[in-house]
Amino acid sequence: MHSEELSAAQYRDFLRQVKEDMGIERKMLCITGGEPLLRKDFFDIMAEVKKLEFRWGMTSNATLIDDSTAKELKRCGMGTISVSIDGLEETHNSFRRTKNGYKKAMGGIESLLRIGGFKAVQVTTVVTHENIGQLDELYRIFNDIDIDSWRIINIEPMGRALEYPELILTKDDYIMLFEFIRNKRIAGEPVTYGCSHYLGMEYEREVRDWYYLCTAGLYTASITANGDIIACLDIERRPELVQGNILHDRFSEIWKNKFKVFRRDLSNKNKQCLSCKERKFCHGDSYHSWDFDENRPRVCFKDILFC
Repeated sequence: MHSEELSAAQYRDFLRQVKEDMGIERKMLCITGGEPLLRKDFFDIMAEVKKLEFRWGMTSNATLIDDSTAKELKRCGMGTISVSIDGLEETHNSFRRTKNGYKKAMGGIESLLRIGGFKAVQVTTVVTHENIGQLDELYRIFNDIDIDSWRIINIEPMGRALEYPELILTKDDYIMLFEFIRNKRIAGEPVTYGCSHYLGMEYEREVRDWYYLCTAGLYTASITANGDIIACLDIERRPELVQGNILHDRFSEIWKNKFKVFRRDLSNKNKQCLSCKERKFCHGDSYHSWDFDENRPRVCFKDILFC
């Protein structure tokens, strides 16, 4: 364990405090990383989560999951899991830079399904310009192994992805992506788009089960490995966006009295947004793809999916 990471005891104390201050009703813990299963005390922490009666799920690359691990996840009360599969075998391994990553991940999924008893085993796929032509084949594979749902999201023009512009989706790619999801859902298939962006009224509720809302700081908060209290983990790590740290702040007080930067309409910050008739639905789109230096959205589907 890295010296800056919270200890199992610190996680335990934090969770007890949250339960004491805020209860557990209508709350769910989403465990992510990196890869959560790399922590040697992972199951000790999650056994405490179960003891405190929190609902929890996780995201994983599944390469460390076999039947034994799946049984441990079940024992610790895991309800849901989303496994990353980012293309067919060669594409996934290249994208993840992991030799045999695809076979190991698919083996992990098979173990989860074989052990059973989970509320949902989901696959998440990041769609790029390179793998968008593989959606039909991926659908066939996932349909054959009978996962509970397939969550499809687009690569975002931010962070390390900016170093690989050839992976960013084109306008035609985006239209192909959302038409694929919509057609599968019309056919009754459990395929869904993520929460990432406002899509315009033609696609809203047709590619997912809810209307767009960025929940960062409204319904979602995150604790980083060193204890920092932030909103969504996908948001750019900037000092002004860190709301506190659980080692010296009480989370319930932070949640009640801070997060103001996230509880405002981003569209008020940008002239392009102010002139858009969809701003009352979009509110400037997602915090994770907002350019805080330029005060503008890095991703906007106006003139791609809607006018």
